[in-house]
Amino acid sequence: MDRIIIRGGKRLLGRIPVSGAKNAALTLMPCALLTDEPVTLRNLPRLADVDSFGHLLNELGASTAIEGTRPTDFGRVMTMRAGHLTSTVAPYDIVRKMRASILVLGPLLGRAGEATVSLPGGCAIGNRPIDLHLKALEAIGAEIELAAGYVKATAPGGRLAGGRYSFPVVSVGATENVLMAAVTARGTTVLDNAAREPEIVDLCNLLVAMGASIHGIGTERLEIEGRDRLHGATYSVMPDRIEAGSYACAAAITGGDVELVGADADDMRATLDALVEAGITVEEGRDSVRIIATNGIQPLTLSTAPFPGFATDMQAQFMAMLCKADGASVLTETIFENRYMHVPELIRMGANIEVHGRTAVVRGVDKMVGAPVMATDLRASMSLILAGLAAEGETQVNRVYHLDRGYERLEEKLQAVGADIERVGDG
Repeated sequence: MDRIIIRGGKRLLGRIPVSGAKNAALTLMPCALLTDEPVTLRNLPRLADVDSFGHLLNELGASTAIEGTRPTDFGRVMTMRAGHLTSTVAPYDIVRKMRASILVLGPLLGRAGEATVSLPGGCAIGNRPIDLHLKALEAIGAEIELAAGYVKATAPGGRLAGGRYSFPVVSVGATENVLMAAVTARGTTVLDNAAREPEIVDLCNLLVAMGASIHGIGTERLEIEGRDRLHGATYSVMPDRIEAGSYACAAAITGGDVELVGADADDMRATLDALVEAGITVEEGRDSVRIIATNGIQPLTLSTAPFPGFATDMQAQFMAMLCKADGASVLTETIFENRYMHVPELIRMGANIEVHGRTAVVRGVDKMVGAPVMATDLRASMSLILAGLAAEGETQVNRVYHLDRGYERLEEKLQAVGADIERVGDG
């Protein structure tokens, strides 16, 4: 099994290209199931999760073809075509590998009038039930049955009716699933308290490009007028705001100066605001963000929240960065109840962190020390990479398959700005 070796203490200087967004890509790919025409996605990141989702689409009868990109290029162009669905069953063996697989439920139901999907897997960062997905689908006409670890959904008469649903709490995945189901319903669907994340906007924009009618894009109230059919489209995946934020933290923790090429400042506003509050200089360009860290790191008080709040997917990276702050920081995790599994590993590297329920107190230390550490989930993995970049000596990060799920060619990007980092295998 591969591991990543980091010899810390190098100040990062230079430019890092920002890849297409993982969380957007895994939402856009299932849209191909809604039409028999080709759907082409540009700027698709080279990630394990993207490959897994492609295999799932193949299992359902869709073809996937990679176009004219060299192995050395970042990103890919993929054309998907579900001319004829050969199955409406998403099996356990594929779905267990990543939680995003549940997002085939809505489009299968919308196109075929039925779907059987295994309950999802993914990172072990706490209980993430899909009850809101199912309740929202029921509200627009689906009949739901749970049996033997699978969700079986059907649309009476072969087509959903449409309806109204108000989410009791904001749910990104549930908003995405019901959106994809509703675009081909007979009637109109109204969703209140819908998620507003940029990835939701990206999904809506692709669906509109495919012929869907969606009003209120980017707001908490979405109105979807069902269409008889959708057509194909070509669309570019948005830049990854979490990847960009992660590399911004890398620049900050190493006292570096890094330009994030392709980053969208508006999509990562809460992250940039927090960096500025921590004393980091942020310069916004038309298609880039520059991070300059020359005056140390100031402590912060942060609480995760749905967009436009501070993203839960940035909590672990900020915790690592704040291990080098001049004072005590307080982080509160409101989205997931088990997202501090990186804390013991950071403590092994010299961090001073106390966890009290959903709140963590991070007291800055003068130095971190390299150590062998174990990655527990995707964003926790990145927090260990960040700590290793700032630590004295050598850090060995194990279980890097988590990183491969969400960061495209991480070592290459960090090497290009001066990090002493390499991937090694057991052999």
